[in-house]
Amino acid sequence: MLRKTLLFIGMLALLVGTMSACTSYKSQEVSFRPPTAYGNMQMVADAQVAAQSYADSSAAKQAFGFDIRSAGLLPVQVIIDNGGGSALDIVPEQTFLVDAEGNLWSLLDSRTAYQRVEKSSEYARIAKGSGKGSLLGGAGGAAIGAAIGILTGDNVASAAFKGAAVGAAGGAVVGGTQANTSGDASRQIGRDLASKQLVNQAVQPGSLANGFLFFPGEAPSATQLRLQVRETQSGLVHKVMIPLP
Repeated sequence: MLRKTLLFIGMLALLVGTMSACTSYKSQEVSFRPPTAYGNMQMVADAQVAAQSYADSSAAKQAFGFDIRSAGLLPVQVIIDNGGGSALDIVPEQTFLVDAEGNLWSLLDSRTAYQRVEKSSEYARIAKGSGKGSLLGGAGGAAIGAAIGILTGDNVASAAFKGAAVGAAGGAVVGGTQANTSGDASRQIGRDLASKQLVNQAVQPGSLANGFLFFPGEAPSATQLRLQVRETQSGLVHKVMIPLP
């Protein structure tokens, strides 16, 4: 009887261990609102610009399908509705996050952001057994090379661009709630992040775009976003400070 009991306990422990190793990942589509719906909306060159911080771990996890804060990233969503007459782009090297103590944090380039996720314990938990560089491989080199130096949200300004971004990511799923076991999670996370990139392409007049800027997770808080927006035709640069909720 004792032998049977011990055998049952051993099988139960093995089953629990197997289930724990098979942590699933669900790709998430992140919604957004027009800039006018945000209390921090700013006007820049006749364009409406707003931003929302995902410094809260639970909100970030709900948005991205995994604990991206524990993975070393602090996401900030930016929405631009260009009602002006000139195309606009963001100057990455002059874009900063400001914390509650007034410290400035530089924007992460896309490769560094991917590597941070890949080296995190959160990624190891989801994509157990994936090889080094698998997240970058899943994202696709073309998508990373085209990035604005950030991992960002889907640019809804152009259906053609949207298709190109998905193609560069190797057929990424844009939105939905497709579940994956750990065997597929590495590729899917890479593809999902790549499919949400806002490439270094100007937001044209009359267009609406949104995306996520990724800052170092070491930032303890997020109180302001310091953006530098450039008019592509004239080269005129605008600095804008956006309070973060």
